[in-house]
Amino acid sequence: MEKYRVRAKEFFESGYNCAQAVFLTFADELGIDVKTVSAISAPFGGGMGRMREVCGAVSGMFMALGVLYGDYGTDGEAKKAQYADVQRLAAAFEERNGSIICRELLGLQGKSEPSPEKRTDAYYKKRPCSEMVSDAAEIFALYLREKGRI
Repeated sequence: MEKYRVRAKEFFESGYNCAQAVFLTFADELGIDVKTVSAISAPFGGGMGRMREVCGAVSGMFMALGVLYGDYGTDGEAKKAQYADVQRLAAAFEERNGSIICRELLGLQGKSEPSPEKRTDAYYKKRPCSEMVSDAAEIFALYLREKGRI
């Protein structure tokens, strides 16, 4: 599982947002090209466009889950099963980090300006996001292993 933690952290620290970093970590396993994954997950960084709502790393897990099991149409039982998995993944992340809400994880009061901060060494030192994307990637990799997907 360490390779997924490392991969997510590398994506994040190369400039991708938190949602992209997690979703991109699984692009190969999901059979989706990097450009598509990056585009789909782009708006979810910073807790959805820096609104500091649901952590982008958590959203990245959910997007990956949707690619695998989201094509259930109107099947209510399949929807229920997927929602149960969403709640389970969220609970695992919350157990490790105390919340799934971006502003709570970062100790912020509300929304941030839409302009992203410059990625510097100081930025990475003050933000726990590298660890958050690593945790989300590991949690999702464990889920995939349990399902026999990796």
